[in-house]
Amino acid sequence: MYKINEIFYSLQGEGFHAGTPAVFVRFSGCNLRCAFCDTQHQEGKMMSLQEVVDEVNKYPIAPLVVLTGGEPSLFIDEAFVAELKQQTGKKIAIETNGTRPVPNNLDWVTLSPKTAFAGGNIFLCVVKCCDELKVVCLGQDLAQYDDIMAKHRFLQPCFCEDEVQRKANMKACVEAVMQNPGWRLSLQIHRALNIR
Repeated sequence: MYKINEIFYSLQGEGFHAGTPAVFVRFSGCNLRCAFCDTQHQEGKMMSLQEVVDEVNKYPIAPLVVLTGGEPSLFIDEAFVAELKQQTGKKIAIETNGTRPVPNNLDWVTLSPKTAFAGGNIFLCVVKCCDELKVVCLGQDLAQYDDIMAKHRFLQPCFCEDEVQRKANMKACVEAVMQNPGWRLSLQIHRALNIR
């Protein structure tokens, strides 16, 4: 059984696949306590793998399933991914904080380490190879991510409700990308579009 916060169909709002239709399987539960987290971990419904598959299959035209959270690596394994692939025919991606190994049969790994932040630095990042490195930018030294092998590197301004701080975060992120051209800017377009 898996504690699922929600399963929904929308557009990927950030990173390499921004704008791509996807089914999101959001797990409840995380081993970190980041202040900016937008998941309500106390909420969730216990679901079997077959119930997760059945819910995902309500969206047959979606090409991609994104396992997110919370921290999905706490709950999934290769058997889970294989069954989800086989029963849905979709590509399976994960968004992980990288503090635990991820299954080898995933189609796409988005690594978003939180080690630069209070509450996110409880555990070290052990994932050192990914398709996409997506870092929440608060002005930290980017050299700390040099040992991570990634096909794509994205910096994303940390969203906060305070407008002055939000604008400052955006400005700092843009400046960081301009000074580090190996990185690209990622914006949370789902917030601009007011979709999940």
